[in-house]
Amino acid sequence: MKALITGASSGIGKEIAKKLLSLNYKVLAVSRNFDKCDIKDKNFITHACDLSDAACVHTFLQDIKDKDISILVNSAGIGYFAPHEELSIDNIEKIIYLNLTLPLLLSKVFLKTLKKNRGYIFNICSISGIKQAPFGAVYGATKAGLRHFSSSLFAENRKSGLKVVSINPDITNTNFFHKLNFFPSDDPLSYIEPACIAEVIEDILHKRDGTVISDITIEPQIFRLNKRKHKDTKKDLS
Repeated sequence: MKALITGASSGIGKEIAKKLLSLNYKVLAVSRNFDKCDIKDKNFITHACDLSDAACVHTFLQDIKDKDISILVNSAGIGYFAPHEELSIDNIEKIIYLNLTLPLLLSKVFLKTLKKNRGYIFNICSISGIKQAPFGAVYGATKAGLRHFSSSLFAENRKSGLKVVSINPDITNTNFFHKLNFFPSDDPLSYIEPACIAEVIEDILHKRDGTVISDITIEPQIFRLNKRKHKDTKKDLS
């Protein structure tokens, strides 16, 4: 069985890749580069692509459109956090393309084979798509849109056996925060580990056929953030 994972070189995507490899899936991993990725497995097949570049994505889609996959994981994402009036048009367009347009395109390309295989689409959304997201209005809007797309796509295709799952993590211990002006505290109760999200996917895959968990929110036990003094507020996970 094959799975395609975007943003598979680090963070949540990487941990999901490791989990699926342990479950004997062949993983088609997509990311801008894999220079810092330490996964060494013959079934971890890398595809370098700048997923924020529409031209690169269109070429990539042509190359992989005939792949027979059973799982699609849309994990790549980007965040710019600032008052909405301070966001550049370019940044807004990048957020929308990577967080929302790309998963819609990939779902379209692989929908037929995923239905044939009674497979899964896992969309890594965010708690920002459920709650208000001050200084992250565009980011939250894309995640809310992705979550709504997931539920609508499931309703549209559920008779085929396709499962579409929205996973809505809160603060997660990844490099998403390395260039943001806020980040998780040192208290392990204040953040989620990426491996825990991968474990949730494993649990969902082991449900009996006919039982579908279509939407799940994962939160740390306590909410606590630290703030940086600098103003660099971008992080890209593609």
